[in-house]
Amino acid sequence: MSKYIPLSSNNEWGIETLVAQLRELRVQSLESRRRRDKPPKLPSRKILNGILDGLGAVLFPNRLGVPNLNNEGIDYFVGHTLDALLRELYKQVRQELKFISGQEDFNDEAHEQAIAITREFAARLPAVRVLLDHDIQAAYEGDPAARSPDEVLVCYPGINAIMHHRLAHILYQLGAPLVARIIAEIAHSSTGIDIHPGAQIGESFFIDHGTGVVIGETAVIGKRVRLYQAVTLGAKRFPKDEAGRLVKGNARHPIVEDDVVIYAGATILGRVTIGRGSTIGGNVWLTYSIPPGSNITQASVRSELFDGGAGI
Repeated sequence: MSKYIPLSSNNEWGIETLVAQLRELRVQSLESRRRRDKPPKLPSRKILNGILDGLGAVLFPNRLGVPNLNNEGIDYFVGHTLDALLRELYKQVRQELKFISGQEDFNDEAHEQAIAITREFAARLPAVRVLLDHDIQAAYEGDPAARSPDEVLVCYPGINAIMHHRLAHILYQLGAPLVARIIAEIAHSSTGIDIHPGAQIGESFFIDHGTGVVIGETAVIGKRVRLYQAVTLGAKRFPKDEAGRLVKGNARHPIVEDDVVIYAGATILGRVTIGRGSTIGGNVWLTYSIPPGSNITQASVRSELFDGGAGI
């Protein structure tokens, strides 16, 4: 039997050397990003998660709010909750602006910018409620398993994801893309649905089941569009500039026009257009535009690819 030898100190692992090496790497990394020894903190995912839960309760107080709300108490609950949530949201937007600037101090101009973003976000909440009502109704009408719109609201991951997206998209437009991206990732973690906050999505949008759906930053989706699980609206390629860096912000994701249905596992890549009223079958891989009213299946795609020997 081997004899147990007690460890005398952290020196057994070379801890002091490791700490020094990690410190040096950390400092180099911060300097390369032009940050100070104490870089500004990021917005808090935990706090934003609470804000999103609260906004759901504000938008749907009878279903997502506190129990036993009566008609007289709803307005007080909405007003009191919204005031607290917007104060916290302002702090998170302010934190993003500080992080972007790289400065711990916060000047009056940045303060006013954070206030303006939060105020405009609040002003758009009624419009979000209208959009969500259309989304919920589309899910209820589009799924024979749905027994009521209320069931859709409290149970369907697609509605959870689109609620987060509609709120995140506003912040993305208003100049708080990091806060928006964190909100999108909160939804992604809980639903398996990954929608970039930059994506433009029309009313009556329905994601059935939803796990594995990916919608890229520059995707444009029209009205009354329905997606099933594992659908990808992605980029075909990532162009680089002369220095070999990826070009940011170019339109690289699909345009899906009104009344399109895309079935499970379909992958649509690049800045292509899916014409109005088209149906894309399951597991189709599509990298070209199609006219309105098209019906694309695996067999039709394969037929075109191999027509005249092409693709062999």
